[in-house]
Amino acid sequence: MYECFDLTIEDNVAHLQMTRPGELNSMIPSFWSDLPEIISDLDDNAKARVIVLSSTGKHFSAGMDLSVFTGESSLASFGGAEELGRQRAFLWLLVQHLQEAFTSFEKARIPVLAAIQGGCIGGAVDMVSAADMRYCTQDAFFCVQEINIGMTADVGTLQRLPKIIPEGIARELAYTGDRMPAEKALACGLVNEVYSDQDAMLEGVLAKAARIASHSPLAIWGTKQAINYARDHSVADALSGIAGWQSGMFTPGDMMEEFAAKSEGRAPSFEEIPCRPSDI
Repeated sequence: MYECFDLTIEDNVAHLQMTRPGELNSMIPSFWSDLPEIISDLDDNAKARVIVLSSTGKHFSAGMDLSVFTGESSLASFGGAEELGRQRAFLWLLVQHLQEAFTSFEKARIPVLAAIQGGCIGGAVDMVSAADMRYCTQDAFFCVQEINIGMTADVGTLQRLPKIIPEGIARELAYTGDRMPAEKALACGLVNEVYSDQDAMLEGVLAKAARIASHSPLAIWGTKQAINYARDHSVADALSGIAGWQSGMFTPGDMMEEFAAKSEGRAPSFEEIPCRPSDI
């Protein structure tokens, strides 16, 4: 169905895999349209409670494919515009279109977990920086490749990475284009855990996703909303924000179900979060 992805949903966990290992899972033009479409569909229609993003082959992703720069609707085409100002305007819109593919992770009401093996390069760093959590294999490495090809990263790395790891380390990666190995990624907090190999990683990350999916989806939505808001606002504003959320969304139903399930020795059962309204 999709050129770059395979999607399965089981027990409220959506597993989205990149499926072009022969091309190092590089990000061709269809990737940038399909990814946000998939994420939005899962979220808008409450099809899953957690998303696990993984890949196939030796490397997670080599980042942006050259076809994005050379195709008919590419960076070089300027959308068919001839006048300089309109060419610049097209590029401005195009960069935001690319950014939106990864921002869809943050806009989703459900957590996104990234499972990374081998190289996570260029645009792939932009992508995983937008995920809620990251996990990797021992052979994984991270590289802000853009500086190595004479450009400034522009799809989210420079905006998100310094809020995940210490700013000085983020700057070093962005300025040098050096590779960060898995051990250092774990030490600085870029990834939550390092696994021996891809099979062990997928088993572990899917198990974590299942644990998240077992909790109240409304409470998980509120938690993600609160953490993302706190990241971008002052403590005072974030406290006010969660107070507003609780006054509007918190009811005892899910809490009572948690207590009842524990006392009865069973898994809790929760109503799904509502689908987003379609066009009216």
